[in-house]
Amino acid sequence: MNTKRQKGFSLIELLIVVAIIGIIAAIAIPNLLASKRAANEGSAVATMRTLTSCEATYSSAIGGGNYADMPTLAAQGLVDNPLSTGLKSGYSFVATPSVAPFNYLTTATPQSVGTVTSTGTRKFASDATGVIYYAVASDTSAMSAATGTAIGN
Repeated sequence: MNTKRQKGFSLIELLIVVAIIGIIAAIAIPNLLASKRAANEGSAVATMRTLTSCEATYSSAIGGGNYADMPTLAAQGLVDNPLSTGLKSGYSFVATPSVAPFNYLTTATPQSVGTVTSTGTRKFASDATGVIYYAVASDTSAMSAATGTAIGN
């Protein structure tokens, strides 16, 4: 009598594999989201540096010593298309020309704060000195060079 041997995995074995995959996902997903927030913040700092260069270029070449807002910088071709909308990498960017002592203020604020999928945990500001300052994004006070901590300190 030939008996056929059944090959395959039992239900218990499959459940164990699914449980292991679930545990690995539970460990990996928060780290992935934290990495994405860190990447967004790094991109925001790089964009703040770009805006500082754009403002300096505008002031010396086009503005006669004056600074510009974001739509003016975009109209002059000094910022790229994604940044001309004021939104990039999960951050909202604003460039505001002002009267002395700083002449302009650029700010970067995360679009989402305090959730699992928040786009950043810090907000940034820069002025004509070129120093980039940061503060905790959940702080609702207005961001300025005077209220932030310089990056690198």
